[in-house]
Amino acid sequence: MPDTGPALDRRHFLGTASASAALAGSLATARAADAPARPAGGDDRPPVTNPRATSGDTKHGPKWEEMFTLTVGNDKGDLCGKDQRVIQAAVDTVARMGGGTVKLLPGTFRLRNAVHLCPNLRLVGSGPETILVKEPSVVSKLAADSDWYDQEITLADAKGFQVGDGICLRAKNPHHGGSTVIKRTLVARSGNRFKLDKGLRENLWGSGTPTASTLFPLLSGEFVTNLVIENLALDGNKANNDELDGNYAGCIFMQDCADVMIRKVIARDYRGDGISWQICHDVAVEECESRNHTGLGLHPGSGSQRPVMRGNTIVGCHIGLFFCWGVKYGLAEKNTIEDTKTAGISVGHRDTDNVIRGNTVKRSGQAGILFRAERGAGFTGDRNTVEGNTVVDTGGEGAAAVDVQGTTGGLVFRKNTLTETRGPAKRVGFRLGKDTKDITLDGNTVEGFSAKADDRRK
Repeated sequence: MPDTGPALDRRHFLGTASASAALAGSLATARAADAPARPAGGDDRPPVTNPRATSGDTKHGPKWEEMFTLTVGNDKGDLCGKDQRVIQAAVDTVARMGGGTVKLLPGTFRLRNAVHLCPNLRLVGSGPETILVKEPSVVSKLAADSDWYDQEITLADAKGFQVGDGICLRAKNPHHGGSTVIKRTLVARSGNRFKLDKGLRENLWGSGTPTASTLFPLLSGEFVTNLVIENLALDGNKANNDELDGNYAGCIFMQDCADVMIRKVIARDYRGDGISWQICHDVAVEECESRNHTGLGLHPGSGSQRPVMRGNTIVGCHIGLFFCWGVKYGLAEKNTIEDTKTAGISVGHRDTDNVIRGNTVKRSGQAGILFRAERGAGFTGDRNTVEGNTVVDTGGEGAAAVDVQGTTGGLVFRKNTLTETRGPAKRVGFRLGKDTKDITLDGNTVEGFSAKADDRRK
């Protein structure tokens, strides 16, 4: 089994789990626990001092002593099984109850489809001993055209496909030449002909060489709020799976979600991203490990507001921490990022007003911290603060520990330590592109480079 780093302390986990009270308070308790809760917006309305369960009020309510809980194990628990179906059954039962906890006991669960999460859910494992593994993928061409209104496909070779499998349909779009990517579940079968859980809404014609692959995220959330995932291990089994990029999948993939806590999760060996969230707000990823993915370690995706990424370890990914597109007002703090193929931390398309603080980045393949050029003025990652980070041994002989490209502006680099131990060669601490502007360098320590800064604005 691949190296998962230091094991989580089981006694610490049990203590944490016991102290984590009910699901309804799991995210709300980030506020001062004993202070009366005031309405959002900072107005002068009276504080809520005696909350009741009121229909439709998701902001304030009692802290219940007990919530609905189901235990799931391979051989013991309220529900028993060894694949995603037993976990999904527990999640669906919790959803019907309006929320609660699914407790996964130690064991290995082999997944042929994603576990689809629900609102008001706490999915908690038993530490590294709870392992969710993706089964090997298979792929087939489609043997017949399917139109956008169809809810079925015909495979050229159905070997390895089963009813219940999660699949990814990919093709060249016949109208504009771009890529079509559709995620579905196989729900019925006659020979090589399969019914899908939902209609296609895209044309899959032979001219676009369409394929079906058993590819999916291990944990998937869409339009989910108030979610906690903690204390479990996710194994993407990349040696036996094809690639599916982080806009669609990962060990954890979320789309259009809010108020999410991911804590003490080990995500490893996915042929794609580790943890990816798109248009998701107030997502916190804390004390997780994201290791050896072909894509991105942590991927706060398009339009995601106020993410918090704190105390994580990211190792051996293509990029460590990737701010994608319009990620704003976020905090990346005290993360350790090592041995990435390209950048340790990458910031770009309209990723503004973020704080990157106290991180350690070692042995990045190209740049320790990169601000991407993007499409020019108005598209770059402006007004970000980078302080107290440590960057060690970055890239090749002409690399920069911190590389600011394009028209990026409004950056503050304060009290960072950039170190090169392999010899200076042509390496520099800071590289500031000729069109960058309004960049503050304040109290940084730069050692072992041929030059502290390559300022091309002059």
